[in-house]
Amino acid sequence: MAPLMGRVASPLSSIGGQVVRLGTQGIPMKALTPDGGALRDTFVRDGYVQLPGFRAGEELAEIERNLTRFIDEIVPTLPSDEVFYEDKRDRTSLKQIQRMHDHDPFFKQLIVEGPFRVVAEQLLGDRVVPKNLQYFNKPPGVGQPTPPHQDGFYFMLDPCEAVTMWFGLDEVDAENGCVRYLPGSNRQGMRPHTPSDTLGFSQSIANYGPADSASEVAAVARPGDLLAHHALTVHLAGANRSVNRQRRSLGFIYYSQSARVDEAKHQEYRRRLVQELAASGKI
Repeated sequence: MAPLMGRVASPLSSIGGQVVRLGTQGIPMKALTPDGGALRDTFVRDGYVQLPGFRAGEELAEIERNLTRFIDEIVPTLPSDEVFYEDKRDRTSLKQIQRMHDHDPFFKQLIVEGPFRVVAEQLLGDRVVPKNLQYFNKPPGVGQPTPPHQDGFYFMLDPCEAVTMWFGLDEVDAENGCVRYLPGSNRQGMRPHTPSDTLGFSQSIANYGPADSASEVAAVARPGDLLAHHALTVHLAGANRSVNRQRRSLGFIYYSQSARVDEAKHQEYRRRLVQELAASGKI
């Protein structure tokens, strides 16, 4: 296993100096209080929280079964701009699926009515709008690094109030590309971005330097763990350098109901991106 760089987040969630104890459904009991309490305080301060064991047992198994069904039955029917492969000639190199909730009732219910939405509303302190349910993987040996970025750069919101959730399906550490955060970066505004060559992550922070790298916190995770970060939180992930370990996850995106999207700008960005990906042969 490759050595970890920077700090490592605890495998148990530390919120307000206390280890989070989970309720019977895997949700921290404090996380469901109306005022948000310590969970929201940590989210506002650090820009992210980690909830170990958020889903487990049969609930986690049900998600896995439906994911397998989705990949086997639905992915072959999707347009090329919603399914990305590390090598589009190799179907085992699947790396990203967009908008799963638009194509399947199980995943629509999961993002609209499931416990993920409950926590999203607590973290943002507002009602939320479900926007995207994604699948991510870094296949062993070929999974590429995710460049440092802020999700809000893609979202184009005013105000930039949104949360992204990363729900782990495999054991994840530095060797197979765990997520890394810059604590407190959510309170420092939007940084300049520049185009990247990474499929599925078209932008990278332009001035990311050694001081940033030294501040990274590696979020080691297990199946069923939930990471949640603010749209302004700087984050990245390494390549999957392992021989045979997958690095699968589901991503949930929720916008605050008070946020407004610049639709014209967003659609133009997406149009140009799809053209560039097609022209380069990546989709």
